[in-house]
Amino acid sequence: MGKFDVIRPYFDTEVNEGIRACINHPMMKAIMSFTFPDIDENVWKEQLKRTHSIRDFQCNFIYQSLKKVLEKSSEGLTTSGFDTLEKNTSYLFISNHRDIILDTSLLNLCLFDHGLVMTASAIGDNLVQKEFLKTLSKLNRNFLVQRGLSPREMLESSKLMSEYIGQLLLRENRSVWIAQREGRTKDGNDATHSGVLKMLGMGADDKNLMNYFKRIKIVPVSISYEYDPTDALKMPQLMAEANAEKYIKEKNEDFVTLLSGIIGQKKRIHIHVGAVLNKELDEIGAEFDNNNKQIQALKQAIDDSIIQSYKLWPTNYIAYDLLHKTRTYSNKYTEAEKSLFERRLELRIDDKNSQMVESFLSMYANPVVNKMKYENAK
Repeated sequence: MGKFDVIRPYFDTEVNEGIRACINHPMMKAIMSFTFPDIDENVWKEQLKRTHSIRDFQCNFIYQSLKKVLEKSSEGLTTSGFDTLEKNTSYLFISNHRDIILDTSLLNLCLFDHGLVMTASAIGDNLVQKEFLKTLSKLNRNFLVQRGLSPREMLESSKLMSEYIGQLLLRENRSVWIAQREGRTKDGNDATHSGVLKMLGMGADDKNLMNYFKRIKIVPVSISYEYDPTDALKMPQLMAEANAEKYIKEKNEDFVTLLSGIIGQKKRIHIHVGAVLNKELDEIGAEFDNNNKQIQALKQAIDDSIIQSYKLWPTNYIAYDLLHKTRTYSNKYTEAEKSLFERRLELRIDDKNSQMVESFLSMYANPVVNKMKYENAK
């Protein structure tokens, strides 16, 4: 076995075998029937059997699936910042994380549309327990983040992943997507976990962390959905945390959330890629000589970029006004938009549970609060 075999996606030489192993799976049929409703099953099967690279699989099948998802479950995807990136160049995209699959998939769709290097993307191994999902993730250039390990195993796993990410970026010229924290943000507060940055820093071959981070070209990414299709599904965990209770997932919870994120209504979506963090890293390196302080300053720089560039929607402003019983942002939305949002709240949340209503509204309102703090701090 190779060093990275336990976490890496397929090599191109393994793609065709992977496809043939799952081509008759009911989920593959469902995906292809959704993507190509007017094409006979035998036609797409023959096309799949002739596919021998991840790029071909992504461009000819997954790209088309995503276009159909956007068409059926959104009012469109807009972007900003992509024209500042250079072609044939790898970047480390550190992103806020709202949806299990779509965050990274939509970023790759945008990179493809702009002629930029697509990513290898981190995914928790808890999300690909089913053999079909594991195969599909490896066909999509996902690499596995191992969960549920002992502290010693976690250290070894972090070293392995850091080394693998470094190899992708610096030797294979492959961009990488990683979430700013483990798990999705469920309360609307996008914050980078320093543990993610410490893991990345393990790949530094010298002791100068900031130089290494400059070499791997960190780009913060902000993704925002007007409606979070999994908003109500996030409530039980938020309730448990609010009551200081241990949250235990239902057996198929991750799978249900994954599907809901893909097919649920999102309205408008926006993705912004920030500038490469060069100047910031120089300033951090000049100001701090302690690695921990450097990591904290880098965490702040990433958070500043993500929050500053986060696209606020009418739903965010409506939730803020409903939560605080004000009309502070009434110029940011129409009465029709407000009624629609209130109807969504009514349908998805038990309005007799005031704690749940508050959590639901806070999830949408917190990005406004965070942006306000950022604006006031300037």
